[in-house]
Amino acid sequence: MRDDMIIRRERPEDFAAIAALHDDAFERVEGAARSVESSLVDELRGDGDVIDELTFVAELDGAVVGHVMCSAATMGERPSVGLGPIGVTPALQQQGIGAALMASVIASADQRGDVAIVLLGDPGYYAHFGFVPAGDLGIGSPGPWDPAQFQVKTLRAWRPEQAGPFRYAPAYERLEA
Repeated sequence: MRDDMIIRRERPEDFAAIAALHDDAFERVEGAARSVESSLVDELRGDGDVIDELTFVAELDGAVVGHVMCSAATMGERPSVGLGPIGVTPALQQQGIGAALMASVIASADQRGDVAIVLLGDPGYYAHFGFVPAGDLGIGSPGPWDPAQFQVKTLRAWRPEQAGPFRYAPAYERLEA
């Protein structure tokens, strides 16, 4: 990890930089003004589903160069955490910024007493942080995704009987429509 980087919670004055970061980091559907990830961030904020204590930016020389957002979700009847999107300025990828953001989320969620963090992503990358296929633990996927990409990181408060069907915040469901 870079020693000149600051990880902190996002602030309203970061919102424009965060939108630009996700638009640069992710492909856009042909003809779209913004990336799906950037729009999802706005939708989650608008719905009030962002978990502020688990949403961070990485800052270098006063500029936002990375962002991770977590939102309210459910697992069975219990509250849960959905992670995503996470993005890093393309020119600075592969330098540990995403890893630092992930470490901040995991440590903070564990400290909050959350039971698990769920995400969709590359199993080869997220396995480094202890994520495993969610289905292996009895956590039901809310979508028709590759089971290897629907992943969970259980935390200290996790108990196997807490497994159940997972549901992201409503903004995710609107993306599918």
